[in-house]
Amino acid sequence: MGQKVVADRFDISDRQRYRRKLRRCLTGLERLLAEGRFDTPRDLMGLEIELNLADSAGQPRMMNAEVLDRIASRDFQTELGQFNLEVNIVPHRLTGRVFDQLAEELRTGLGYADRQAREVAARIVMIGILPTLTARDLVLDNLTVADRYALLNGQIMATRGEEIQLDIAGVERLTCTSESIAPEAACTSVQLHLQVTPGRFADVWNAAQAVTGPQIALGANSPFLFGKELWRESRPPLFLQATDTRPPELRAQGVRPRTWFGERWIDSAHDLFAENLRYFPALMPICGEEDPLEVLDRGGVPALSELALHNGTVYRWNRPVYDVARGVPHLRVENRVLPAGPTVTDVLANTAFYYGLVRALADQERPVWTRLSFAEASANFDAACRHGIDAELCWPRKGGLARLPAVRLVTEELLPLAYAGLDAWGVEPADRDRYLAVIEGRCRRRTNGASWQAAAYHRAVDAGLHREKALAAVVRGYCELVDSGQPVHTWPLDP
Repeated sequence: MGQKVVADRFDISDRQRYRRKLRRCLTGLERLLAEGRFDTPRDLMGLEIELNLADSAGQPRMMNAEVLDRIASRDFQTELGQFNLEVNIVPHRLTGRVFDQLAEELRTGLGYADRQAREVAARIVMIGILPTLTARDLVLDNLTVADRYALLNGQIMATRGEEIQLDIAGVERLTCTSESIAPEAACTSVQLHLQVTPGRFADVWNAAQAVTGPQIALGANSPFLFGKELWRESRPPLFLQATDTRPPELRAQGVRPRTWFGERWIDSAHDLFAENLRYFPALMPICGEEDPLEVLDRGGVPALSELALHNGTVYRWNRPVYDVARGVPHLRVENRVLPAGPTVTDVLANTAFYYGLVRALADQERPVWTRLSFAEASANFDAACRHGIDAELCWPRKGGLARLPAVRLVTEELLPLAYAGLDAWGVEPADRDRYLAVIEGRCRRRTNGASWQAAAYHRAVDAGLHREKALAAVVRGYCELVDSGQPVHTWPLDP
């Protein structure tokens, strides 16, 4: 969805043409796969982080266009809400001191962006959901002024045919309606990209799906929405409901939502692109001039732009990506599970844990997905979102499946695998140890961003602060501690 799209309306002929183009794109992908045209392994990874803008009191600031003008860097872009930005880090080889290099680049870039934002009474906040957001903030008028966002909103709302219904029951229960997809803008995430060969794609994607539960359990950072304490990671249920094109009747019939965990392990990247065409009607049927099969017949490499656009409107937690760089096609797994923040160190710890663990699991002779059902992996994801670091997860161990606390699973089994996986990538031991020690520290203290926010909030309420003031105090305290650079498991609780 990062590309520019322009259209006012679509008719039946537009949708029919787009459907034909999608089928030709899928056939083109099949030919590229069969002909072995994809890039050779280069161990490339990429990183994107969505950000919030807040004022000194911790309240959201609707001014991303002005802040972006001041930043004046192509590394920073708009996101859905006017209080959102996104920073993109150029691809890196997953070897050597890659995480220290990424940390330096992020601290430099985010520090500069924050200084520019402060010139207009805003600051950058890296957090899954800004706790001070209210329903009044997440309205159509506060979407970023851009064709693609207006078009996406219009198409989702027209397809749905009625208001968005939010109903999330956690520690407390939130129920409300929205006349737009603006609540989606509350969700700010980290996206981790890994370039893989076609033959390796299924193993990496399956491994990434299997570890979504542990990822969220250790990295949850979104316990509040609209003043309510909900799930420890409230982004997934919010994102699902805010992008849901199904009216109640289609939900009752079991029609798949566009924000989707999936329903099976896969054998190839083609499986996922084919499912996207089979199950999800086009939201934005915009056709380019390229005929992908004619391009292939001439020996060229097609952009498959219709397939890419459609893929961008199906919100898998691990999304397949087809792209072309320097005239050569490649495939990536885009991991969209993690919330933003709290600190650069925490983000890089989550990153190291993910890449190490996925490499180790994908290399196993007897893969975890042959011993763990897809339904159990999905249940792990749900449990981790609800309970965060206190979740219990199902995992195959000697003697069969076991259900055990997430922190025990990570310390006894997954952290050693992550260490081995980073060794296999060729990451420097000092780099490996520095960031995986943060994951170990969270497990030891049973603390992540979500548990810190919740504990700080309750302490503020117990001290006599009203709910709204307590949440604002949490944001202010969070920002001060982020400035310290220390990882979240070491933070004091007083906001």
